[in-house]
Amino acid sequence: MTSFRLRGLSRAVMAAAGALSLASCGGGGGGTGGATTATTAAAPAPVVISTADATRLAKQASFGPTKELVDRIVSLGSAEAWLNEQFAATDSNYTALKSRAVAVNYCSTMASAAQSACNRDYMSSTPVAMRFYSQAIENKDQLRQRVAWALSQLLVASAVEVNSTAGQATLNQIFLDNAFGNYRDILQQVTLNPFMGNYLDMANSSKSAPNQNYAREVMQLFSMGVNILNADGTAQKDSAGATMPTYSEDDVRGVAKALTGWTYARLNGAAISDNNQIDYASPMIANAAIYDTTAKSFLGTTVPANATQADSVKAVLDTIFANSSTAPYVSKFLIQQLVTSNPSAAYVGRVSAVFANNGSGVRGDMKAVVKAILLDPEARGNAKTDAADGKLKEPVLLNLSLGRLILTKSDGYAFTTRDSGLGQRPFSAPSVFNFYPPDYPLPLGGGLLSPPSKLMTVSTVMARHNLVYDWTVSGDTRSEYAAQTGIEGSTGSTVDWTPWEAFGTDTTALVNRIDLLMLNNTMSGGQRSALVAAIEAVKNADATVQARRRAQVALYIVGSSPQFQVDR
Repeated sequence: MTSFRLRGLSRAVMAAAGALSLASCGGGGGGTGGATTATTAAAPAPVVISTADATRLAKQASFGPTKELVDRIVSLGSAEAWLNEQFAATDSNYTALKSRAVAVNYCSTMASAAQSACNRDYMSSTPVAMRFYSQAIENKDQLRQRVAWALSQLLVASAVEVNSTAGQATLNQIFLDNAFGNYRDILQQVTLNPFMGNYLDMANSSKSAPNQNYAREVMQLFSMGVNILNADGTAQKDSAGATMPTYSEDDVRGVAKALTGWTYARLNGAAISDNNQIDYASPMIANAAIYDTTAKSFLGTTVPANATQADSVKAVLDTIFANSSTAPYVSKFLIQQLVTSNPSAAYVGRVSAVFANNGSGVRGDMKAVVKAILLDPEARGNAKTDAADGKLKEPVLLNLSLGRLILTKSDGYAFTTRDSGLGQRPFSAPSVFNFYPPDYPLPLGGGLLSPPSKLMTVSTVMARHNLVYDWTVSGDTRSEYAAQTGIEGSTGSTVDWTPWEAFGTDTTALVNRIDLLMLNNTMSGGQRSALVAAIEAVKNADATVQARRRAQVALYIVGSSPQFQVDR
């Protein structure tokens, strides 16, 4: 088990760390109270956004605040203006990796010495994860990436079970392309995605034995959820006070029949019987020979006999998309990913109403939904500091938010050396239920939820702490920052301490910057005094080295604190 790396730190540093700690490292949201009926619109966004609120928005809608990002939001004058700018940004993509579609036995045809690298580069999620991290550090389309990351945890297909770099890239390109599109289109493209087709067994599902795996999960996890919901996300109850299911086993069977008859496209013009030439970069194609042409019934919908395969898929997706539980189910999940683990029922209701109708009669408009989430009164304003507010940073967000404070460029490799130990390797969830369930309770939280807390173990807590220590106090040079000669296109990570060294001996300015970017200007007087004492205890004859060391100690103390690790 990894140990904490605290040797050599002064008592002042330890005292500051203690002063900055909180009683809990969990994270709730706006509480479970509030109205239980949906309203039609959120309150308007503030005309002028404060720097603290700009930082809060950056935590919700990017992979971590930077001075440049906060200044940009403030310069635009409002949260809405920045969102509109972000909706037009399209920096990120996985196009190059989609081209790595190769035969299933591609690596096995190579010399044994080359097979390991080949499997990593063509048959794993490593290149996709590296590109994900690189784009999150460098690219400007932060909101698009953040929403795509949330979608990848809602419509889950994992590299733990399917080995195809091109397939993983193609699936995640769907999320990037449709982050501000329509949720119905997301369902359509994911349903016919070959990586998902393999993962949840819709590919080659035949009329002789319709596979129920995707049929079940597309309802349970990707759209309606298990229980019938009110528009505000609360569960409807029957006369006995029990929840009511959204679908039955007969519905699963009917949907499974409707989703038969699809197979992989093949590479190099190969026949559809050639399972070595699976094309993971192209949508699945119809195979009439295995399609169930009989009538199918599910969720109150009937598909007539001899309907086409495409019509059967359309009937399934139209039905679940239009289901009354889909809007609150998807809306609450996205709120939990972006803003708070425990949104009020009223908050969910406001966003759900926008999902149901964007104001122009369009259902599932993701741009409108994202805007409603981030402009809602529960999202905007200075940091919320009640015990029930906020959400714990999941490992990916901790990793990247720290990285964005100190790195200017990265090929993503450094992050891949850390993520497994933190409990969250992108696109490699242990199951279709993601890395953590959205209803995971905050331990000793009195009924509050804290989904990412599922990943908090003795081992991962130590790994989180060691990450912060290694990339700050021990962060001048790191082996994981170096370019990797064995990885095609690897450029390494570039650390720039110059902006932090520029504070020199101006401790007040250094603490102010850290308070803004890391804590939304919530540092108390006592915490500030303890942090200043820790910083000024760091001495070095070289003024530049002293300035850097002081910044590193300050970043370590705050970065390892629950206040930084819980976004409010």
